[in-house]
Parts: sequence; C-alpha cells; structure tokens
Amino acid sequence: MLRNSLQQKIKEGPVYLAFFLVALVSAVISSCSSDTQHAKLEQLFFSGDTMGTTYSIKAVVAPDNTIDMASLAQQIKMLLEDYNEVMSTYISDSELSRFNRAPVGEWVSLSDDLFDILHVSEQVSQISDGAFDITLGPLINLWGFGPATRSTPPSDEMIASVKADIGHHYVEIDEASKRARRQKNVEVSLSAVAKGYATDVVARLLENNSINNYMIEIGGELKIRGVNQRDKHWKIGIEKPALGRTGVVQAVTGDNVAIATSGEYRNYYEENGVRVSHTLNPVTGKPIRHKLASVTVVTELGGYADAYATALNVLGPAEGYELAEREKLAAFFIVSEGDSFRIKYTSEFEKYMVQ
Repeated sequence: MLRNSLQQKIKEGPVYLAFFLVALVSAVISSCSSDTQHAKLEQLFFSGDTMGTTYSIKAVVAPDNTIDMASLAQQIKMLLEDYNEVMSTYISDSELSRFNRAPVGEWVSLSDDLFDILHVSEQVSQISDGAFDITLGPLINLWGFGPATRSTPPSDEMIASVKADIGHHYVEIDEASKRARRQKNVEVSLSAVAKGYATDVVARLLENNSINNYMIEIGGELKIRGVNQRDKHWKIGIEKPALGRTGVVQAVTGDNVAIATSGEYRNYYEENGVRVSHTLNPVTGKPIRHKLASVTVVTELGGYADAYATALNVLGPAEGYELAEREKLAAFFIVSEGDSFRIKYTSEFEKYMVQ
C-alpha cells in the first residue's frame, strides 16, 4: 500500500450519550426479510464454532439454485478446521506452532495461507512503525490475556525482560520462495489478524461454489459482497451500548469489502477499579491508555482490515487518525469523552456511510 502524505480534514459527528464502553457489533440492519412476499432470492445460513469463537454466514442465491446445503456446510466446517490447524498456537502440532519451534535462523517453507498472513502482518507492522506486532504473545500472556489469568499487573522489570524477546522485525519472510524464519527466539501469534483473514478464506470457498452474494461474520469481523435476500446491498451497523440497550451510531455498506473493529470493550480486566485493556502497546509493553474506545476499518481484504484496526487502536485517536489518512484507509473512530463520546472518520470512509 503506497504512502500518501496528504492530510485530510477531520470529519467530526455529533456527540452521543454513552454510559458504557462503545462497541462495534456485527449487527446487520436491513439484511434479510423473512417475509416471503418480498423475497426474490433464497438465503442459506451456516453457523458454528471456530478458533475459540463463532461464525455466521448468510449466502444469497437464486431460487432455482442447485446448491447442496449439507455438502456446503461440511465444506465450510472442514475449511475452518483446517485453517485452525494452520494458525492456532493452542494446537501443539499446528503449522504455526511448528514454525515457532523451528531453530532460530532456519528457513521454513510455509503453506500459502500462513505465508500470506505473515506477509500482510509485516506490511501493516512496517506501515504503522511497529504498532502492529505479531510477536506480542509473551507480553499478552504476562498481562493475563493468554491461557493463564493474573490478578495484579506485572512489574516494570518483568515487562522489560519479556520485551527483550519480542519484535516483528525478527520474523523474516522470503516472498520468492514463500518461506520464513525467526532471527530470534520470538513467538508468533496471529490472534489479531487471523479472524479477519479467515473471512477472506471463506469468501474464496463461497465464490468457488458460484456464490457471490454473502455476509460472513467470524468473531465479529465481517466480509460482505453482493446483495441480501431483498436484493439490496448489505448494511452493517456500528453500535454502542447505552443504558443497557444498543443503538446504531453509523450504518455502513459496500460491495466486496471487509469490516473489522478493535476496541478495549472486547477484552479487559479491572485492577483497583481501572480497566486494563487487552490491547498492548509494543513500545511500552503496557496496555493502551488513550481515549479511543473503538475504531472500525473497511478495506477490500479482511486480513488487512483486522490488522489495521489493531494498529490504529494502539496508536490512538490522534496518531491513528493521521496514519489512516496518510494511507487512505477508510476508518471510523469513536473517542470517549467522560460519559459521552465523539466520532470522527477519514475522508475515505465517507463512501461507505449510509446517510
């Protein structure tokens, strides 16, 4: 992705009351109607568990389609199981786990998907000056967001010790031969990009089955293409919790785009009444402390959307916005201001907004 230094004017929306943390949820507004009187197309629905979360897929086809529902459901299930066998750090013999155990300095040939996701990750790491980093696993575990929890924050000495063994630049990739190596004993974790990339993988499967109208949701990350059952473009709601109820802040739409979000509401614990975010700053080794509650990114590919959303969340409302404008990213920021919040979005985001 080419850099562009042109700065655009910040677009700020009205202030809304918010008594809880702001969240982006994958609510589909005006997605499909159950009223057969208006239905011109047929909807297929698939759902299940994957990667410690869930998936939900709506595929829209012509009424006279010959798709075998059971066969397609099995294909999706097997695809995501195989994908997890590649990307998971919880499976000891996954491809990623084997890569993490390979001797330091040894080149390892990779499958197409693992190589591609490492390539996407490194691109975003470089563009964000390290705000996105796939080697933060030990820090994530140290702060209690991994398999083991903790009741108190780690000491500065513990953080410094772990930071010595992280750094995205220690993972080298060779594009010509689709291989990679670790130049230091770093541990690669793809939790901040794998779900978004998985929407791309599922999209390819659907398209290979001649399905070009769909909405894929995996762990809150989405990919949409074509139309819904009412023959209208999909509309996705960016929502906030307010007084125990949700309300749409902004609706977005698009064709063949991915939508990802990152925000502290997703995973945290409390220490002395203060929320400790699961999003860590690779520079400080500590949870982010700025006022950015949520950032949503719309791109063509889910892997990039997921990674950029994390990077912008780490950078915060000022630096994150500057990066998004510079890279011409479609990004929507929700910034906490006491018991209220304000929104701002990049000029590129405007084309996806439902007025």
